[in-house]
Order: sequence, then C-alpha cells, then structure tokens
Amino acid sequence: MGSYAFQKTLKNAIGCSGVGLHTGAKVSMTICPAKPDSGIRFKRTDIPGGQAVIPGVWDYVVESKLCSALANSDGVEIKTIEHLMAAFSGLGIDNALVEINGPEVPIMDGSAAPFVFLIECAGIMEQDLPKTAIKVLKPVTVGEGKSKAMLVPGDGFSVTFNIEFDSPLVASQDHFVQFANGTFKSEISSARTFGFEHEVAAMRACGMLRGGSLDNAVVVSGEKVLNDSGLRYDNEFVRHKILDSVGDLYLAGAPIIGHFRGSRSGHAMNHRLLAALFADPEAWTKVPMPKAPAHEIEPEVSAFGFADELPAAAIR
Repeated sequence: MGSYAFQKTLKNAIGCSGVGLHTGAKVSMTICPAKPDSGIRFKRTDIPGGQAVIPGVWDYVVESKLCSALANSDGVEIKTIEHLMAAFSGLGIDNALVEINGPEVPIMDGSAAPFVFLIECAGIMEQDLPKTAIKVLKPVTVGEGKSKAMLVPGDGFSVTFNIEFDSPLVASQDHFVQFANGTFKSEISSARTFGFEHEVAAMRACGMLRGGSLDNAVVVSGEKVLNDSGLRYDNEFVRHKILDSVGDLYLAGAPIIGHFRGSRSGHAMNHRLLAALFADPEAWTKVPMPKAPAHEIEPEVSAFGFADELPAAAIR
C-alpha cells in the first residue's frame, strides 16, 4: 500500500472585497473552512434562505460569456469563479465555503495570485479523510472548428495549451506545465486576464467588462500593452489560459490525474469536456490521491491528435 494524501481546508476564515469584472458590482467575500467531503460551495449572503448555496461542481455550470458561472436549481447564480477555483486547485483545497454578497467573485488583479495569498494567510489544514482523485483512463476530446480540448491518461496533473490570436503582440503561444512542487503558484497564478482595446466598447455595450480596468486586466492595443507595468511573463497570455483551464477543470469535484490539452479552447469548451468525460463511465475512475507528487513526464504529443499544431519546442 502506498501513502495517500488527505483532504485539506483553511485553518481560519479570511475575507476580501473588490469589484466584479463583468457586473462592476462591489462585493465582499469570505472564504471559510469546511468539513471533509463537503467540497467547494458558494453561498450568496445577499439572498435569504437555504436556496443561496451553490455547489462548485460541473453539473451546476450555466452558460455565461467570457467566464465560468454556476447556478443552483433555484436560479441563484455566481459567476467568474475560475480564478478562485484555480487557486483552490493549485493549493490542494478540497473543502471551503465561499460566502459572497453579490453575483460575481471579485476580479482582484485579474489573476489567481491574490486568492493564493489569502488562502496561505488563512493557513491550510489537513483533515482526517483521504483525498479522492478523478483518474483519466482513456482520451476524451471535444472540439468546434479550430478549437479543441482533450483529457488523456497521465501521471499527476499537467496541461499543454496553445493560443492563436490575430494580434502581432499575442500571436501564437504554447506552454506546458506539470503541476507539482508548487508550480501553480510560481509559474501560473500571477498570469492576468487579458483583452483587446478595440473590443472593450462593444463588450461593455453588451453588459460585460463593466468592472474592467488596467488594474485588473492586461489590455492590448496593436503592438503594445497599455498597462504601465507591462507583462509579468513574456507569454502571460497563454499562461492565463492555463490558469483558467485549471479553475474550470477543478469543477470536476476532485483533482484530476491526467493531462489536459487545450488548443484555442475557452470556458464553454472546458465545461463540455468535463461533461463528455463523466458521460463515459469507461473514461474515468475515482482513486485515492497519492501523497507524493508524480515526477515530471513529458506528454506524448502525437497521442493528442494535435501534433500538427504544436511545435516540438513547446514541449519542455
């Protein structure tokens, strides 16, 4: 018998406040410890009664543009959860209750780093029940046009992502991350959400980005970044897409043991991929989570069916 990991929650509750990226609403949020096996849950404190709790799992996902959103059977919704979910995933938090007095998680600086900081300040506590993981047993793929997303068997959890934008600054970027030994915090958590200046007015006219600013997003104009501080990484754009994917995939309800490959995919496609995975009982199984992180293994690109899109130099 090997050694297995145990579930984790926060030692103490910790709060923050900010604005929602899309709603522009000012909100206060508190991340609270939770009992083993309770998972990640959101509670709208501005809505009275028991109908205000929303489980943070894939089958509560509802359609929403440019973010991940959840709603319960009473129609109570919480949106833009992906950065917070990514922080939970990256720090191994299995159980937490997120109390929030509005419809959208605050955007903070546009990355997951502020949430990582909050959780670490609160402290992380190991609980007395073993952690369960979702182990991918065979490839599962979804796609539409040039956008594709795939989960394949693998050791530990790793992500390869490719983006391509009609922008001379962003252009085509590829990145691979094996998540072990703190790589989420050090390599991914600080990557910020991004957008293009020429699209901002149209999005706001459609009710989006009402809380967006240079304080919480990277804004690209032609061949330059409008933020005075510039980029945090040369390839911050693709790193942020990886961050989003990590958050979306944590809606599986448990850590994933496998490799995720995204090519120009977004939140909706990531959610479709989880639905496709769980629709096929031969594609996954629940297993005890190994305590020791798996050693880094480079993915077999040809097995993903994306070899023609991914330069060999991108796998490192």
